[in-house]
Amino acid sequence: MSDFAGFSTHDLALGEATIHARVGGSGPPLLLLHGYPQSHRMWARVAPKLAERFTVVVPDLRGYGSSSAPPSHKGERYSKRVMAKDAVALMAALGHETFALAGHDRGGRVAYRLALDYPEVVTKIAVLDIVPTWEMWAGMDAARAMQVYHWMFLAQPEPLPETLISAAPQVYLDHTLASWTASRSLASFTPEALDAYRAAFHEPQRVHAMCEDYRAGATIDRALDEADRAAGRKISAPLLALWGGTGIPAKGESPLDVWRRWASDVSGQPIEGGHFLPEEAPDATAKALAAFF
Repeated sequence: MSDFAGFSTHDLALGEATIHARVGGSGPPLLLLHGYPQSHRMWARVAPKLAERFTVVVPDLRGYGSSSAPPSHKGERYSKRVMAKDAVALMAALGHETFALAGHDRGGRVAYRLALDYPEVVTKIAVLDIVPTWEMWAGMDAARAMQVYHWMFLAQPEPLPETLISAAPQVYLDHTLASWTASRSLASFTPEALDAYRAAFHEPQRVHAMCEDYRAGATIDRALDEADRAAGRKISAPLLALWGGTGIPAKGESPLDVWRRWASDVSGQPIEGGHFLPEEAPDATAKALAAFF
């Protein structure tokens, strides 16, 4: 597609999952991880700018986009530890033993788990519009529960959320996307991206995989965070936190204060927009990431 002009396409078998990725540019390696309910296409207006200075790798997480969606139960194959292992294996297969990475939403959760589990491979890390999973659950009051109701809904035992979403997949997806933007509309998303996101929600195995992602978040990921917190482990690589001025992290404790409990070297700033910074504010997001990396 023209939105990744000059990027090569790869489908790499990495154990139980085949990961689809785009690679473009030259320079130090930089991995970009997408979030829910999207795919690598969310980086289409950011990746080419970063590819002017970096070798940019833009994959679909397992279960999303064009990557495979291994069957799973109770989140076991969709923990952020498992997804981080995919990312490390992907970069190694492409010849990168160390790299910088940025992750948005679920991809941000994969990114910080990767930085905790594989500190030797991460040179720098950026997290977009999130705070750690443990912090989200620990701070879950009535206001936050209303903001992130999908955390509880998608984590319900199968097949309840899968069945309800599949009854009206585009209604659910379009509402989710629009409600998390600053404009409360779909205006920030290209027609090509919307087509891709909508197509995924018509594939039952992908809807199941996305629910498994959130089931892992409520159980496995939260427990892994708790273990690191109890042990006093912190991310050693420099960490950049970016968040939307009207996004969910902006409504609570300062994201910088939160991340300083989890990382030793933290900087960051808000960017005007809602949750989907790479699509709502691609120029500002690319500029902030390029300056940091």
